[in-house]
Amino acid sequence: MLRQEPIRGKWHIVALGRFRDYNQLLKPNLSGMVVFSSVIGYLMAPGISFVWNDFRLWQHIITLFAGGMMVTGGANTINQILERDSDRLMQRTRNRPLPDGRMGDVEAWIFAAVTGILGAVVLAYYFNPMAGALSFFSLLLYAFAYTPMKKVHPVAVLIGAIPGALPPLIGWVAGTGEFGIGGWILFTLQFFWQFPHFWAIAWVAFDDYNRAGIRMLPTREKETRFTGIQCMLYSLVLIPMATVPHVLGMVGNAGMWVCLMAAVMYFGASVVFYVKNDYKSARRVMFASFIYLPTILLALVIGKA
Repeated sequence: MLRQEPIRGKWHIVALGRFRDYNQLLKPNLSGMVVFSSVIGYLMAPGISFVWNDFRLWQHIITLFAGGMMVTGGANTINQILERDSDRLMQRTRNRPLPDGRMGDVEAWIFAAVTGILGAVVLAYYFNPMAGALSFFSLLLYAFAYTPMKKVHPVAVLIGAIPGALPPLIGWVAGTGEFGIGGWILFTLQFFWQFPHFWAIAWVAFDDYNRAGIRMLPTREKETRFTGIQCMLYSLVLIPMATVPHVLGMVGNAGMWVCLMAAVMYFGASVVFYVKNDYKSARRVMFASFIYLPTILLALVIGKA
């Protein structure tokens, strides 16, 4: 009698492929950083202290992270549904499950609805309704305002920066049940961080975006130095902003200095980008943005006053 391992093996291959497709819809690398900032917002809330052996605190953190990942994953999935035709035209996205034809729209919509709604319900039930509602508002703004606007006008970056900056505020609201000044400070820091970050990526991937008709740069031309000027202006704001958490008593001296140095580093990369206006300097801004955000988030929570 013939053994059935080959059939089971094939089934496992199909299942693994489907898992990878769903993983691509979630964009776990991007979502993880976004949700990490939500956890930091929660830990920065008054009355919450990070203690390694506090089981209940870890339960809260894991629940917040899981709910946030579901909401963010739902938003990312809707983004890919609406951009499936554009994704076929770009080198870096053409192999995603929707443009490649490995998954249909209906299945993707079901996945987006289940993850997005379930994540918001988890946050509303486990923490408070305001946190759940704010997370769902973020999903709607990202999916149905930012995504379609990317083909219309560069103001999409401004629109996208709002849901992109909401996670730390959501974390703060989850921890306090209200919109406090500290939460808005965290929102502002992440809001201004995004502009050089987005524009550096858009400059590096200009040809890909241009083929798909996506307008992300503040100008129609790649060669102009206007993008560099804008990166300088928005990153410059982060330097005085680095002192605000200390002034408000949210973080000590050491945390403030780390935030200041990270902001100066980010601004310096933007200045070099303006001067050189080339691929290498644009990538430097992009990598500086990857260093800046986790650095200040960790500095704030470790140096919490």
